[in-house]
Amino acid sequence: MSRHQSLSSPFLLGFDEIERVLDRISKSGNDGYPPYNIERLAPGDGNSARLRIILAVAGFARDDLDITVEAGQLLITGQQGETAERDFLHRGIATRQFRRAFVLADGFEVTGADLKNGLLSVEIVRPEPAHDSHRIDIRDLG
Repeated sequence: MSRHQSLSSPFLLGFDEIERVLDRISKSGNDGYPPYNIERLAPGDGNSARLRIILAVAGFARDDLDITVEAGQLLITGQQGETAERDFLHRGIATRQFRRAFVLADGFEVTGADLKNGLLSVEIVRPEPAHDSHRIDIRDLG
């Protein structure tokens, strides 16, 4: 049974967006470059969930990188400008352009990013949602 079939249960109302997200993830085709880590951090103020995504971007300067959030997705792209032609005896350091996409759950916010020693760190938080419970009155129409 695929994951998509399990989302068609009549008890799961309004989860059609999850199916679209799963389709988007399966079609992303990331090739593993650049490598990355995702860390869970200790809760901050307000007991919020905190994550850090760290990408290995050796050789990329701050101006070569771009981070955007659009349509619930964190997009990290890297593209180096043209450099003067060099005569390499061996070229083992990858400097190709890349695009990494991470789908963000509702409520997650990117709070900042920094670049140090070839590692790009992106901080993400999710404020603790309010737990709302209320009673629904039943009207008598008859």
